[in-house]
Amino acid sequence: MDPLIVLLIGMAVVVGGVLWLRLHAFVALIGGALVVGALSTPERIEQSVMNDSRIEKEMHKQATNRLGKDDPNLTNLVQVLHKTQAQHTAAQSVISRVTTAFGKACGSLGILIAMAAIIGKCLLESGGAERIVRSALGWLGEKRAPLAFTGSGFLLGTPVFFDTVFYLMIPLGKALAMRFRENYGLYIMTIVAGATMAHSLVPPTPGPLFVADQLGVELGLMIVMGLIVGTVACATGYVYAKWINGESKWHVPLRDSVDSPLAKLDEIAKRDDNTLPSLGLSLLPVLLPIVLIAGNTILQKMVAEPPSGLAGFLSLFGDKNIALIISAAVALGLLALQKRGDKQALADSVQAALASGGVVILITAAGASFGTVLQQTNIAARIGGLAAEFNITGLLVLPMAFFVTAIVRTAQGSATVSMITSVGIFTGMAGGLPFHPVYLAMAIGCGSKPFPWMNDSGFWVINRMSGMTLRESIRSVSFLMTVMAIDGLIAVMLLAWLLPMSD
Repeated sequence: MDPLIVLLIGMAVVVGGVLWLRLHAFVALIGGALVVGALSTPERIEQSVMNDSRIEKEMHKQATNRLGKDDPNLTNLVQVLHKTQAQHTAAQSVISRVTTAFGKACGSLGILIAMAAIIGKCLLESGGAERIVRSALGWLGEKRAPLAFTGSGFLLGTPVFFDTVFYLMIPLGKALAMRFRENYGLYIMTIVAGATMAHSLVPPTPGPLFVADQLGVELGLMIVMGLIVGTVACATGYVYAKWINGESKWHVPLRDSVDSPLAKLDEIAKRDDNTLPSLGLSLLPVLLPIVLIAGNTILQKMVAEPPSGLAGFLSLFGDKNIALIISAAVALGLLALQKRGDKQALADSVQAALASGGVVILITAAGASFGTVLQQTNIAARIGGLAAEFNITGLLVLPMAFFVTAIVRTAQGSATVSMITSVGIFTGMAGGLPFHPVYLAMAIGCGSKPFPWMNDSGFWVINRMSGMTLRESIRSVSFLMTVMAIDGLIAVMLLAWLLPMSD
């Protein structure tokens, strides 16, 4: 069966399961993986493994460590090992291939996602996240509150899920709107503009974390590029929000809502700053993993002979798992300080964080299984053939990945699931691009933004918490995300052209 037909069948199982049968994303992805795996032929599976340059590079690295770089048997050994693995994979049953991919993803990403969940939960319950937002408002002034909301939303969106960031910040936006009696729609859009781009571009949120792992992109480089592209997209979102807010016919009035009643906002707005932790302690769990992981990557890539002491330190503590574990410990310490050592409060927070993080790990690992069996249909070679037929080469691969991801996002609603699905299609093409695969990761991340509508849980969070009508939500938020995504893609293509970073 043609890999494109298998892809469409798999997509129908996943999207249909989520939308029509109302299945949990984990169940839908596992179901899609089993269906696609059953439709794959041994010949295509073997060929897909042989075409996977990542496997060949890893085997070459291991063989070099054992035999030495100049050993004449090196090339033959790599070819034999690669062929043997391809034959072994093709001979495995469907369930064996699905569970192998599932276990590999859990081993690679499980600790990272769990630690990120703990960091986010502790920042919220300790008041650290609120301190960051209030400090930004204090520095920039209430008249520049939209800029403060954009920046602090982007910063908090790296360790905290989008829905949670919006829950945290919307009361502050409403409180300011009550005070000034204007700019409510602007506050909503700038909160969304900041938090939504970090959610799809900057690890350790699950989507970009998974995409980086699948494409073999170092986490530090993913963070740096995500910050750059995300900043450009957020700036576009800020300008768009200001323009929409200036259109009197599109003005969004402040309304009461069941989920965030106006009567409770004064209490939130007037909360004593002295009850919140210091800004330095609040920022530490967010910035520490960024500095350690990105610092290690920058040192290895850009410094020819780094100081041995610094290189050794960053090599150890710049490891992605170690960095997130340290940051989670710092976040727990911050929460313990605020709770005055209340052990039960700490235990409850960790339990709640791991419960939500565990669900994300399951979805991510199920997505890895679905993506892996998609790759084993040799879909990359099929899409590569189509790309060559229609002369889609070089930089044009980026918009292709963007639009495939956007179609999946619009069809089933989840940004993370769309990224997981799309990277499974394009992973096999990453090795033959004239630029670093981090740009492919960025294009997929940007493609997960358009077009949020009624099948997206985040859309309903924004709609219900803000009190906007459906028309106002689509006109303001859905168009905002689409504009940001397109501008992000343009920035990615320019960076890939000017700074390809290819080997």
